[in-house]
Amino acid sequence: MANKKQMDNQALTQKQTTPPLLEMRHISKYFAGVRANHNINLQICQGEVHALLGENGAGKSTLMNILYGLYPPTAGKIYWKGQAVDIQSPKDAIALGIGMVHQHFMLIPALSVVENVVLGMNCGRQGRLNLNEAAKKIEALAKAYNMSLDPWAKVWQLSVGQQQRLEILKALYKGADLLILDEPTAVLTPQETEELFNMIRRLTEANHTVIFISHKLNEIMAICDRVSILRLGEITSTIHVCDTCQQTLARLMMGGEELSAIEKKPASLHETVLECTKLCCRNTRGLMALKDLSLSLAGGEILGIAGVDGNGQSELADAICGLLTPESGKVRINGVDMAGKSARAFLEQGVGHIPEDRHRRGVVLSMNIRENFILMNYYKAPMSHKHLLDWKLIDRLTDEAMASYQVKAPDRDALMQNLSGGNQQKIVLARELSKAPSLLIAMHPSRGLDFGATAYVHNRIIEARDRGCAVLLISTEIEEILALSDRVAVLYEGEVVGQMPAAEVKTDTLGLMMAGALRGAG
Repeated sequence: MANKKQMDNQALTQKQTTPPLLEMRHISKYFAGVRANHNINLQICQGEVHALLGENGAGKSTLMNILYGLYPPTAGKIYWKGQAVDIQSPKDAIALGIGMVHQHFMLIPALSVVENVVLGMNCGRQGRLNLNEAAKKIEALAKAYNMSLDPWAKVWQLSVGQQQRLEILKALYKGADLLILDEPTAVLTPQETEELFNMIRRLTEANHTVIFISHKLNEIMAICDRVSILRLGEITSTIHVCDTCQQTLARLMMGGEELSAIEKKPASLHETVLECTKLCCRNTRGLMALKDLSLSLAGGEILGIAGVDGNGQSELADAICGLLTPESGKVRINGVDMAGKSARAFLEQGVGHIPEDRHRRGVVLSMNIRENFILMNYYKAPMSHKHLLDWKLIDRLTDEAMASYQVKAPDRDALMQNLSGGNQQKIVLARELSKAPSLLIAMHPSRGLDFGATAYVHNRIIEARDRGCAVLLISTEIEEILALSDRVAVLYEGEVVGQMPAAEVKTDTLGLMMAGALRGAG
């Protein structure tokens, strides 16, 4: 171990003997007087994997959006290969050799892989794009970096991991020397994460450079050479990963603060709130996603649904929220058969929903905080009377929710698109729990959040459970499932392959069930 650490140090020292590939000097960025970045100095060496670590809202994505030309800096300069550059748009960044893979992919689902790659590029000779030639180049690139991708497949047919590979291929095809990966593992399974890491290792072996934005400490320790910690818009330190540990990084990230542990009392069960009986549902491709699924959930308990993404979790959540009509079977909520009823009917029956993708289903990014806060109940008292919104009451309730849920924003008129992911999630949580639901569907509630925001969200979910709410927790994070759940059910290929009390769960057994290699009680 000591030898490896010494070798890592020597390799990184060699990289640092040459002038930096990238320098950002005294970068500051303000939005309507609110500080996002302040006087940041950052150096990136050729061939390294450099992590940007910080809480949600620390300024990581803003800093990289400046580098990629999406935002102009309020102050400061960027130097690329020793020369001062003026990056006014992504086109300028791409021309220099800077590519960015955003947390929310920039792909057109109806187009093929090759069409997405060449989109926006200059036409070839005689003003025509040669897609066959482009497809051959894509196949060669994919093979070089051990990616499996059909250039003629439609994007909507690809898994999340394949879509991410496509985003990386897009950047490499356009000549990227430096790749910015923004929370790249937020939507990946453990297997896809390992594939990504192998890909990153191949990239750096080929002298590419990677900026890795993350808050997952174990991943930073596994793949990165150096890490810069951002706090409140400033870089507080830059250190070699081989000279630190997860505990030190956590302390630096939180500014020396200690996170309070999750405290959970034994469940106090109430009457049954949710009953699914022999539920069968098809997915968007017409394939059977849920097969005779049966489960029940009482008020005052959290049932964790464990499983690898794509095993029917989305369809289960949609069926219980009224967004998907089952082929057969029943969904009863508080004793009422909800078959064939609208999504609004499910809301009226006491269902709250934290969706898996807050941007698609949780918030309207172009609306402000108060408008998002009333999205689900704007049409009824006390929010409105005779079709007129009571803005005075709405403003008061929104301000109270922002204070209670510790939302960091200038005021209730701030646009959702200008908030960090953690603060967007807190608004969703505040809205759904303010309705005092009898059933809360919480799907990946901490996805993309730092561990400070994650702990806050977890504690709020437990508070709801202790008030008598029935919580269906759907997550691919085993740690999250075990930390919150009273019972655990494992979903594999649309079936419940095992159920057990959370206190009796063994992680190796859970992993085998998630892989379909074992069936348990249930």
